[in-house]
Amino acid sequence: MESSYSAADLKFTLFSILIIFMFSPAGNKLTSFICLFIYLIIFGFCFMIIVAYDPLDPSGNITIKWDVMSWTADGYVAAVTMNNFQLYRHIGAPGWTLGWQWAKKEVIWTMVGSQTTEQGDCSKFKGNIPHCCKRNPTVVDLLPGVPYNQQFANCCKGGVVSAWGQDPSASVSAFQVSVGLAGTSNKTVKLPKNFTLLGPGPGYTCGPAKVVPSTVFLTTDRRRKTQALMTWNVTCTYSQFLASKNPSCCVSFSSFYNETITPCPTCACGCQNKKNNCIMSDSKEAHRKGVNTPRKDNSPLLQCTHHMCPIRVHWHVKLNYRDYWRVKVAITNFNYRMNYTQWTLVAQHPNLNNVTQVFSFDYKPLVPYESINDTGMFYGMKFYNDLLMEAGPQGNVQSEVLLQKNKDTFTFKQGWAFPRKVYFNGDECMLPPPDTYPFLPSSANVNPVTFFTLVASALLVILSIC
Repeated sequence: MESSYSAADLKFTLFSILIIFMFSPAGNKLTSFICLFIYLIIFGFCFMIIVAYDPLDPSGNITIKWDVMSWTADGYVAAVTMNNFQLYRHIGAPGWTLGWQWAKKEVIWTMVGSQTTEQGDCSKFKGNIPHCCKRNPTVVDLLPGVPYNQQFANCCKGGVVSAWGQDPSASVSAFQVSVGLAGTSNKTVKLPKNFTLLGPGPGYTCGPAKVVPSTVFLTTDRRRKTQALMTWNVTCTYSQFLASKNPSCCVSFSSFYNETITPCPTCACGCQNKKNNCIMSDSKEAHRKGVNTPRKDNSPLLQCTHHMCPIRVHWHVKLNYRDYWRVKVAITNFNYRMNYTQWTLVAQHPNLNNVTQVFSFDYKPLVPYESINDTGMFYGMKFYNDLLMEAGPQGNVQSEVLLQKNKDTFTFKQGWAFPRKVYFNGDECMLPPPDTYPFLPSSANVNPVTFFTLVASALLVILSIC
Protein backbone atom coordinates (compact mmCIF):
# COMPACT_ATOMS: atom_id res chain seq x y z
CA MET A 1 0.00 0.00 0.00
CA GLU A 2 1.18 3.46 -0.57
CA SER A 3 0.56 6.97 0.52
CA SER A 4 -0.13 10.20 -1.29
CA TYR A 5 2.41 11.73 1.07
CA SER A 6 5.56 11.80 -1.06
CA ALA A 7 9.25 12.00 -0.26
CA ALA A 8 9.20 15.57 -1.57
CA ASP A 9 6.57 16.46 1.04
CA LEU A 10 8.77 14.92 3.73
CA LYS A 11 11.82 16.92 2.62
CA PHE A 12 9.81 20.15 2.46
CA THR A 13 8.40 19.62 5.96
CA LEU A 14 11.81 18.90 7.47
CA PHE A 15 13.33 21.87 5.64
CA SER A 16 10.60 24.17 7.01
CA ILE A 17 11.20 22.93 10.56
CA LEU A 18 14.93 23.59 10.30
CA ILE A 19 14.35 27.10 8.94
CA ILE A 20 12.06 27.91 11.88
CA PHE A 21 14.69 26.57 14.28
CA MET A 22 17.54 28.56 12.71
CA PHE A 23 15.71 31.87 12.83
CA SER A 24 14.15 31.48 16.27
CA PRO A 25 15.34 33.93 18.99
CA ALA A 26 18.45 32.91 20.89
CA GLY A 27 16.55 32.57 24.16
CA ASN A 28 14.15 30.12 22.62
CA LYS A 29 16.80 27.85 21.04
CA LEU A 30 16.55 25.18 23.72
CA THR A 31 12.75 25.16 23.65
CA SER A 32 12.79 25.07 19.85
CA PHE A 33 15.28 22.19 19.87
CA ILE A 34 13.14 20.13 22.27
CA CYS A 35 10.01 20.82 20.20
CA LEU A 36 11.90 19.92 17.03
CA PHE A 37 13.07 16.63 18.53
CA ILE A 38 9.57 15.67 19.73
CA TYR A 39 8.03 16.69 16.41
CA LEU A 40 10.48 14.56 14.44
CA ILE A 41 9.66 11.49 16.57
CA ILE A 42 5.90 11.99 16.18
CA PHE A 43 6.22 12.85 12.49
CA GLY A 44 8.34 9.78 11.80
CA PHE A 45 5.87 7.52 13.58
CA CYS A 46 2.91 9.02 11.71
CA PHE A 47 4.78 8.82 8.40
CA MET A 48 5.44 5.10 8.88
CA ILE A 49 1.72 4.57 9.49
CA ILE A 50 0.67 6.71 6.53
CA VAL A 51 2.87 4.91 3.99
CA ALA A 52 1.28 1.56 4.89
CA TYR A 53 -2.26 2.85 4.34
CA ASP A 54 -3.96 2.59 0.96
CA PRO A 55 -7.00 4.90 0.67
CA LEU A 56 -8.40 2.83 -2.21
CA ASP A 57 -8.14 -0.42 -0.22
CA PRO A 58 -8.12 0.63 3.45
CA SER A 59 -8.67 -2.86 4.85
CA GLY A 60 -6.41 -4.72 2.40
CA ASN A 61 -3.85 -7.06 3.97
CA ILE A 62 -2.45 -10.57 3.90
CA THR A 63 -3.47 -12.61 6.93
CA ILE A 64 -1.44 -15.70 7.83
CA LYS A 65 -3.38 -18.06 10.07
CA TRP A 66 -1.85 -20.91 12.07
CA ASP A 67 -4.33 -23.58 13.16
CA VAL A 68 -2.97 -26.21 15.55
CA MET A 69 -4.79 -29.36 14.43
CA SER A 70 -3.21 -31.90 16.80
CA TRP A 71 -0.62 -32.27 19.53
CA THR A 72 2.34 -34.64 19.15
CA ALA A 73 4.80 -36.14 21.62
CA ASP A 74 7.10 -33.12 21.36
CA GLY A 75 5.08 -30.45 19.59
CA TYR A 76 2.15 -29.95 17.26
CA VAL A 77 0.87 -30.19 13.68
CA ALA A 78 -0.44 -26.92 12.24
CA ALA A 79 -2.24 -25.93 9.06
CA VAL A 80 -0.88 -22.56 7.88
CA THR A 81 -3.20 -20.58 5.60
CA MET A 82 -2.28 -17.38 3.78
CA ASN A 83 -5.32 -15.28 2.78
CA ASN A 84 -4.80 -12.34 0.44
CA PHE A 85 -7.51 -9.84 1.39
CA GLN A 86 -6.13 -7.14 -0.93
CA LEU A 87 -8.60 -6.10 -3.59
CA TYR A 88 -6.18 -5.56 -6.46
CA ARG A 89 -2.67 -6.59 -5.39
CA HIS A 90 -1.73 -10.20 -6.08
CA ILE A 91 1.48 -12.15 -5.54
CA GLY A 92 2.95 -13.05 -8.91
CA ALA A 93 5.77 -15.34 -9.99
CA PRO A 94 8.17 -16.46 -8.57
CA GLY A 95 5.75 -16.42 -5.65
CA TRP A 96 5.73 -15.71 -1.93
CA THR A 97 8.51 -16.36 0.57
CA LEU A 98 7.56 -16.61 4.23
CA GLY A 99 9.98 -16.44 7.14
CA TRP A 100 9.87 -16.30 10.93
CA GLN A 101 11.97 -16.90 14.02
CA TRP A 102 11.23 -19.64 16.52
CA ALA A 103 10.68 -18.54 20.13
CA LYS A 104 12.66 -21.50 21.55
CA LYS A 105 14.63 -24.28 19.83
CA GLU A 106 11.83 -25.69 17.70
CA VAL A 107 12.49 -27.76 14.59
CA ILE A 108 10.33 -28.68 11.61
CA TRP A 109 9.92 -32.44 11.38
CA THR A 110 7.91 -32.52 8.17
CA MET A 111 6.08 -30.21 5.76
CA VAL A 112 3.28 -30.91 3.28
CA GLY A 113 2.53 -28.46 0.48
CA SER A 114 5.66 -26.39 0.99
CA GLN A 115 9.34 -26.62 1.86
CA THR A 116 12.09 -24.65 3.53
CA THR A 117 14.87 -23.31 1.35
CA GLU A 118 17.56 -24.59 3.77
CA GLN A 119 17.71 -27.54 6.14
CA GLY A 120 20.24 -26.06 8.54
CA ASP A 121 22.44 -27.97 11.00
CA CYS A 122 20.64 -31.15 12.13
CA SER A 123 23.80 -33.00 13.19
CA LYS A 124 22.61 -33.48 16.79
CA PHE A 125 19.73 -35.67 15.61
CA LYS A 126 20.13 -39.40 15.09
CA GLY A 127 17.61 -41.64 13.37
CA ASN A 128 14.84 -39.33 12.19
CA ILE A 129 16.32 -36.17 10.68
CA PRO A 130 14.10 -33.04 10.74
CA HIS A 131 13.10 -31.25 7.57
CA CYS A 132 14.61 -28.02 8.94
CA CYS A 133 16.65 -27.17 12.04
CA LYS A 134 17.18 -23.46 11.39
CA ARG A 135 15.96 -21.07 14.04
CA ASN A 136 14.76 -18.69 11.33
CA PRO A 137 13.35 -20.92 8.55
CA THR A 138 12.41 -19.59 5.13
CA VAL A 139 9.44 -21.31 3.48
CA VAL A 140 8.32 -21.36 -0.17
CA ASP A 141 5.39 -22.96 -1.95
CA LEU A 142 5.82 -26.13 -4.01
CA LEU A 143 5.53 -26.05 -7.79
CA PRO A 144 2.50 -27.42 -9.64
CA GLY A 145 2.64 -31.11 -10.50
CA VAL A 146 4.28 -32.44 -7.31
CA PRO A 147 3.25 -35.97 -6.20
CA TYR A 148 -0.11 -36.21 -4.44
CA ASN A 149 1.47 -37.31 -1.15
CA GLN A 150 3.27 -33.95 -1.00
CA GLN A 151 0.17 -31.86 -1.69
CA PHE A 152 -2.06 -29.98 0.70
CA ALA A 153 -5.30 -28.07 0.05
CA ASN A 154 -4.63 -24.75 -1.75
CA CYS A 155 -0.92 -25.50 -2.14
CA CYS A 156 1.50 -26.02 -4.94
CA LYS A 157 0.89 -23.01 -7.18
CA GLY A 158 4.48 -21.82 -7.22
CA GLY A 159 3.61 -19.19 -4.63
CA VAL A 160 1.24 -17.30 -6.94
CA VAL A 161 -1.78 -15.89 -5.08
CA SER A 162 -4.58 -13.94 -6.76
CA ALA A 163 -6.01 -10.70 -5.47
CA TRP A 164 -9.19 -11.17 -3.48
CA GLY A 165 -11.08 -8.71 -5.67
CA GLN A 166 -10.01 -10.51 -8.85
CA ASP A 167 -10.45 -14.19 -7.95
CA PRO A 168 -11.38 -14.97 -4.32
CA SER A 169 -11.10 -18.73 -4.84
CA ALA A 170 -7.43 -18.40 -5.86
CA SER A 171 -6.50 -15.81 -3.23
CA VAL A 172 -5.52 -18.52 -0.73
CA SER A 173 -2.31 -20.50 -0.25
CA ALA A 174 -1.76 -23.12 2.46
CA PHE A 175 0.58 -25.80 3.79
CA GLN A 176 0.97 -28.14 6.77
CA VAL A 177 3.90 -28.13 9.18
CA SER A 178 4.82 -30.55 11.96
CA VAL A 179 6.80 -28.75 14.68
CA GLY A 180 8.98 -30.51 17.23
CA LEU A 181 10.80 -29.51 20.45
CA ALA A 182 7.87 -27.20 21.09
CA GLY A 183 5.08 -26.83 23.58
CA THR A 184 2.44 -29.55 23.68
CA SER A 185 -0.50 -27.55 25.03
CA ASN A 186 -2.10 -24.13 24.71
CA LYS A 187 -0.19 -22.99 27.80
CA THR A 188 3.27 -24.20 26.79
CA VAL A 189 3.31 -23.30 23.10
CA LYS A 190 5.41 -20.24 22.27
CA LEU A 191 4.31 -18.30 19.21
CA PRO A 192 6.84 -17.73 16.40
CA LYS A 193 7.99 -14.13 16.02
CA ASN A 194 9.64 -11.68 13.57
CA PHE A 195 7.57 -12.76 10.57
CA THR A 196 8.68 -11.63 7.11
CA LEU A 197 6.89 -11.89 3.77
CA LEU A 198 8.20 -11.32 0.26
CA GLY A 199 5.53 -11.14 -2.38
CA PRO A 200 7.67 -11.80 -4.40
CA GLY A 201 9.78 -8.70 -3.66
CA PRO A 202 9.97 -6.41 -0.61
CA GLY A 203 7.22 -4.09 0.59
CA TYR A 204 5.37 -6.16 3.18
CA THR A 205 5.62 -5.54 6.91
CA CYS A 206 4.23 -8.17 9.26
CA GLY A 207 2.96 -7.59 12.78
CA PRO A 208 3.39 -9.96 15.74
CA ALA A 209 1.47 -13.22 16.03
CA LYS A 210 -1.71 -12.85 18.07
CA VAL A 211 -3.84 -15.63 19.58
CA VAL A 212 -7.41 -15.47 18.25
CA PRO A 213 -10.52 -17.62 18.75
CA SER A 214 -9.98 -21.10 17.31
CA THR A 215 -11.02 -21.62 13.70
CA VAL A 216 -14.22 -23.63 13.22
CA PHE A 217 -14.39 -26.20 10.39
CA LEU A 218 -17.33 -27.97 8.75
CA THR A 219 -17.10 -31.66 7.89
CA THR A 220 -17.53 -32.77 4.27
CA ASP A 221 -21.23 -33.50 4.78
CA ARG A 222 -21.59 -30.10 6.49
CA ARG A 223 -23.42 -31.68 9.42
CA ARG A 224 -20.71 -31.44 12.07
CA LYS A 225 -18.43 -28.65 13.28
CA THR A 226 -14.89 -29.17 14.53
CA GLN A 227 -12.38 -26.59 15.65
CA ALA A 228 -8.65 -26.06 15.85
CA LEU A 229 -6.97 -26.68 19.18
CA MET A 230 -5.35 -23.27 19.02
CA THR A 231 -5.20 -20.46 16.43
CA TRP A 232 -3.02 -17.41 15.96
CA ASN A 233 -2.94 -14.79 13.20
CA VAL A 234 -0.21 -12.68 11.62
CA THR A 235 -1.22 -9.62 9.57
CA CYS A 236 1.05 -8.25 6.83
CA THR A 237 0.48 -4.93 5.07
CA TYR A 238 2.09 -3.52 1.92
CA SER A 239 3.86 -0.20 1.42
CA GLN A 240 4.99 0.95 -2.00
CA PHE A 241 7.34 3.33 -0.20
CA LEU A 242 9.19 0.33 1.27
CA ALA A 243 9.02 -1.73 -1.93
CA SER A 244 10.85 0.73 -4.17
CA LYS A 245 12.10 4.29 -4.12
CA ASN A 246 10.80 4.79 -7.68
CA PRO A 247 7.40 4.11 -9.27
CA SER A 248 7.09 1.01 -11.45
CA CYS A 249 4.69 2.45 -14.02
CA CYS A 250 3.65 5.71 -15.62
CA VAL A 251 0.65 7.16 -17.46
CA SER A 252 0.32 9.06 -20.74
CA PHE A 253 -2.74 10.89 -22.12
CA SER A 254 -4.26 11.84 -25.46
CA SER A 255 -7.66 12.89 -26.78
CA PHE A 256 -9.68 13.28 -29.97
CA TYR A 257 -10.05 17.04 -29.39
CA ASN A 258 -6.35 17.85 -29.26
CA GLU A 259 -3.44 16.57 -31.35
CA THR A 260 -1.12 16.90 -28.36
CA ILE A 261 -0.05 13.61 -26.79
CA THR A 262 0.99 14.03 -23.18
CA PRO A 263 3.80 11.52 -22.59
CA CYS A 264 4.93 9.94 -19.36
CA PRO A 265 7.14 12.25 -17.30
CA THR A 266 10.84 12.00 -18.08
CA CYS A 267 12.63 9.50 -15.82
CA ALA A 268 9.28 8.72 -14.18
CA CYS A 269 10.67 5.42 -12.87
CA GLY A 270 14.26 6.58 -12.41
CA CYS A 271 17.03 6.76 -14.97
CA GLN A 272 19.88 5.49 -12.79
CA ASN A 273 20.43 2.34 -14.87
CA LYS A 274 19.56 3.71 -18.30
CA LYS A 275 23.06 3.26 -19.70
CA ASN A 276 23.65 -0.31 -18.53
CA ASN A 277 20.20 -1.81 -18.19
CA CYS A 278 18.21 -0.96 -21.32
CA ILE A 279 18.34 -1.74 -25.03
CA MET A 280 16.82 -0.05 -28.06
CA SER A 281 13.75 -1.71 -29.56
CA ASP A 282 15.34 -1.81 -33.03
CA SER A 283 18.71 -3.16 -31.87
CA LYS A 284 20.04 -6.67 -32.53
CA GLU A 285 20.12 -7.27 -28.79
CA ALA A 286 16.32 -6.94 -28.62
CA HIS A 287 15.89 -9.76 -31.13
CA ARG A 288 18.57 -12.20 -29.97
CA LYS A 289 17.62 -15.64 -28.71
CA GLY A 290 17.13 -15.79 -24.95
CA VAL A 291 16.51 -12.08 -24.44
CA ASN A 292 13.26 -12.93 -22.62
CA THR A 293 14.87 -15.38 -20.18
CA PRO A 294 14.43 -14.13 -16.60
CA ARG A 295 17.46 -13.77 -14.33
CA LYS A 296 17.69 -15.42 -10.91
CA ASP A 297 17.71 -12.01 -9.24
CA ASN A 298 14.70 -10.90 -11.34
CA SER A 299 16.66 -7.91 -12.63
CA PRO A 300 14.75 -6.21 -15.48
CA LEU A 301 15.96 -5.55 -19.01
CA LEU A 302 14.02 -2.53 -20.19
CA GLN A 303 13.47 -1.00 -23.56
CA CYS A 304 15.23 2.36 -23.64
CA THR A 305 12.62 5.09 -23.23
CA HIS A 306 12.57 8.61 -21.86
CA HIS A 307 10.49 7.45 -18.88
CA MET A 308 12.36 4.16 -18.17
CA CYS A 309 9.28 2.45 -16.75
CA PRO A 310 8.58 -1.26 -17.20
CA ILE A 311 4.87 -0.47 -17.65
CA ARG A 312 3.11 2.40 -19.40
CA VAL A 313 -0.65 2.96 -19.22
CA HIS A 314 -2.14 5.13 -21.97
CA TRP A 315 -5.56 6.75 -21.50
CA HIS A 316 -7.08 8.07 -24.74
CA VAL A 317 -10.36 10.00 -24.80
CA LYS A 318 -11.62 8.54 -28.07
CA LEU A 319 -15.18 9.63 -28.87
CA ASN A 320 -17.95 11.91 -27.64
CA TYR A 321 -21.62 11.06 -28.08
CA ARG A 322 -24.71 12.89 -26.90
CA ASP A 323 -25.25 10.76 -23.80
CA TYR A 324 -22.01 8.75 -23.68
CA TRP A 325 -18.27 9.07 -24.15
CA ARG A 326 -15.65 6.45 -24.96
CA VAL A 327 -12.14 5.88 -23.62
CA LYS A 328 -9.43 3.58 -24.95
CA VAL A 329 -7.01 2.12 -22.38
CA ALA A 330 -3.75 0.48 -23.46
CA ILE A 331 -1.10 -1.16 -21.26
CA THR A 332 2.38 -1.64 -22.72
CA ASN A 333 5.18 -3.77 -21.24
CA PHE A 334 8.73 -2.45 -21.74
CA ASN A 335 10.44 -5.23 -19.75
CA TYR A 336 12.02 -7.92 -21.96
CA ARG A 337 12.47 -10.34 -19.04
CA MET A 338 9.03 -10.35 -17.44
CA ASN A 339 5.48 -11.09 -18.44
CA TYR A 340 2.60 -10.28 -16.13
CA THR A 341 0.04 -12.94 -15.30
CA GLN A 342 -3.22 -12.00 -13.58
CA TRP A 343 -2.40 -8.32 -14.02
CA THR A 344 -4.72 -5.66 -12.58
CA LEU A 345 -5.28 -2.02 -13.48
CA VAL A 346 -7.08 0.32 -11.08
CA ALA A 347 -8.29 3.77 -12.08
CA GLN A 348 -9.98 6.51 -10.11
CA HIS A 349 -12.33 8.81 -12.03
CA PRO A 350 -15.68 10.37 -11.01
CA ASN A 351 -17.49 8.95 -14.06
CA LEU A 352 -16.61 5.35 -13.20
CA ASN A 353 -19.83 5.35 -11.21
CA ASN A 354 -21.64 4.98 -14.53
CA VAL A 355 -19.72 2.45 -16.64
CA THR A 356 -21.97 1.15 -19.43
CA GLN A 357 -19.68 -1.39 -21.08
CA VAL A 358 -16.06 -2.59 -21.02
CA PHE A 359 -15.22 -4.32 -24.27
CA SER A 360 -12.05 -6.42 -23.87
CA PHE A 361 -11.26 -6.43 -20.14
CA ASP A 362 -13.15 -7.69 -17.15
CA TYR A 363 -14.24 -4.88 -14.86
CA LYS A 364 -15.21 -4.63 -11.21
CA PRO A 365 -16.13 -1.48 -9.28
CA LEU A 366 -14.22 -0.94 -6.05
CA VAL A 367 -16.23 0.74 -3.34
CA PRO A 368 -14.03 1.06 -0.23
CA TYR A 369 -16.34 3.81 0.99
CA GLU A 370 -19.99 3.01 0.36
CA SER A 371 -20.96 6.59 -0.46
CA ILE A 372 -18.25 7.03 -3.12
CA ASN A 373 -18.16 4.99 -6.33
CA ASP A 374 -15.32 6.48 -8.37
CA THR A 375 -12.82 3.62 -8.52
CA GLY A 376 -12.76 0.49 -10.67
CA MET A 377 -10.49 -2.45 -11.38
CA PHE A 378 -9.76 -3.71 -14.90
CA TYR A 379 -8.18 -7.11 -15.44
CA GLY A 380 -7.67 -9.57 -18.28
CA MET A 381 -10.23 -12.09 -19.44
CA LYS A 382 -9.16 -15.61 -18.53
CA PHE A 383 -7.36 -17.44 -21.38
CA TYR A 384 -7.72 -14.34 -23.60
CA ASN A 385 -5.66 -11.41 -22.38
CA ASP A 386 -4.93 -12.12 -18.70
CA LEU A 387 -1.27 -12.53 -19.70
CA LEU A 388 0.66 -9.39 -20.61
CA MET A 389 3.61 -10.61 -22.68
CA GLU A 390 7.21 -9.37 -22.51
CA ALA A 391 8.32 -6.23 -24.34
CA GLY A 392 7.91 -6.53 -28.08
CA PRO A 393 5.13 -6.70 -30.68
CA GLN A 394 2.89 -8.79 -28.36
CA GLY A 395 3.70 -6.88 -25.20
CA ASN A 396 0.49 -4.90 -24.87
CA VAL A 397 -3.19 -5.30 -24.03
CA GLN A 398 -5.97 -2.81 -24.69
CA SER A 399 -9.67 -2.23 -24.29
CA GLU A 400 -12.32 0.43 -24.68
CA VAL A 401 -14.71 1.71 -22.03
CA LEU A 402 -18.12 3.26 -22.69
CA LEU A 403 -19.35 5.62 -19.97
CA GLN A 404 -22.69 7.35 -19.60
CA LYS A 405 -22.53 11.07 -18.99
CA ASN A 406 -23.75 12.77 -15.88
CA LYS A 407 -24.83 16.10 -17.32
CA ASP A 408 -24.35 17.86 -13.99
CA THR A 409 -20.64 17.04 -13.80
CA PHE A 410 -19.45 15.98 -17.27
CA THR A 411 -16.98 18.23 -19.05
CA PHE A 412 -13.85 18.02 -21.19
CA LYS A 413 -12.44 21.19 -19.64
CA GLN A 414 -9.38 21.33 -17.40
CA GLY A 415 -8.45 17.67 -17.88
CA TRP A 416 -11.62 16.35 -16.24
CA ALA A 417 -11.74 13.38 -18.65
CA PHE A 418 -8.48 11.93 -17.35
CA PRO A 419 -8.06 9.72 -14.25
CA ARG A 420 -7.04 11.06 -10.86
CA LYS A 421 -5.04 7.96 -9.91
CA VAL A 422 -3.86 4.86 -11.76
CA TYR A 423 -2.44 1.67 -10.24
CA PHE A 424 -0.88 -1.29 -12.02
CA ASN A 425 -0.56 -4.54 -10.03
CA GLY A 426 -1.21 -2.58 -6.86
CA ASP A 427 1.50 0.08 -7.32
CA GLU A 428 0.56 3.68 -8.05
CA CYS A 429 1.73 4.98 -11.43
CA MET A 430 3.20 8.41 -12.02
CA LEU A 431 0.84 10.77 -13.85
CA PRO A 432 1.96 13.74 -15.99
CA PRO A 433 1.78 17.25 -14.48
CA PRO A 434 -1.81 18.62 -14.75
CA ASP A 435 -0.73 21.64 -16.79
CA THR A 436 0.43 19.32 -19.60
CA TYR A 437 -2.91 17.53 -20.08
CA PRO A 438 -4.54 17.88 -23.53
CA PHE A 439 -6.82 20.92 -23.40
CA LEU A 440 -9.88 21.79 -25.44
CA PRO A 441 -8.99 23.78 -28.61
CA SER A 442 -10.44 26.98 -27.17
CA SER A 443 -7.99 26.85 -24.27
CA ALA A 444 -5.23 24.71 -25.70
CA ASN A 445 -2.88 27.61 -26.29
CA VAL A 446 -3.60 29.47 -23.07
CA ASN A 447 -1.89 28.39 -19.89
CA PRO A 448 -3.54 30.39 -17.07
CA VAL A 449 -0.41 30.45 -14.93
CA THR A 450 1.82 31.50 -17.81
CA PHE A 451 -0.67 34.16 -18.99
CA PHE A 452 -0.94 35.66 -15.51
CA THR A 453 2.83 35.72 -15.22
CA LEU A 454 3.20 37.55 -18.54
CA VAL A 455 0.57 40.15 -17.59
CA ALA A 456 2.19 40.77 -14.22
CA SER A 457 5.62 41.13 -15.83
CA ALA A 458 4.26 43.59 -18.39
CA LEU A 459 2.66 45.70 -15.66
CA LEU A 460 5.94 45.79 -13.73
CA VAL A 461 7.81 46.95 -16.85
CA ILE A 462 5.23 49.68 -17.53
CA LEU A 463 5.34 50.88 -13.92
CA SER A 464 9.14 51.00 -13.95
CA ILE A 465 9.12 53.09 -17.13
CA CYS A 466 6.54 55.49 -15.75
